[in-house]
Amino acid sequence: MYAPTSDSADVEQFYEEIEKAKGYLKSQDIIIIMGDFNARVGDKRVEGVVASGGIGTVNEGGSRLIDWCKINDFTITNTWHQNRPRQQWTWKSPEDRSRN
Repeated sequence: MYAPTSDSADVEQFYEEIEKAKGYLKSQDIIIIMGDFNARVGDKRVEGVVASGGIGTVNEGGSRLIDWCKINDFTITNTWHQNRPRQQWTWKSPEDRSRN
């Protein structure tokens, strides 16, 4: 999955599509959702959702993802372990000014 980076209506539609897909699952199914959510969840622990392995400061996309995870009882698993610095980001801006 790849979340949109811009328009809040597009982001809302993205989460609605996830909800729609969840509707096809059985209650006993194990659900794993993977993708680029264009979200920074920050380094502050959020009980049951974000552990101490998050980085940086939470952004708007991160807040949206955290809220969605709370409502749906999901956890952001890549925050549950510490990564080496190079493994903490997947995108780098030209001239290395920003990393996400």
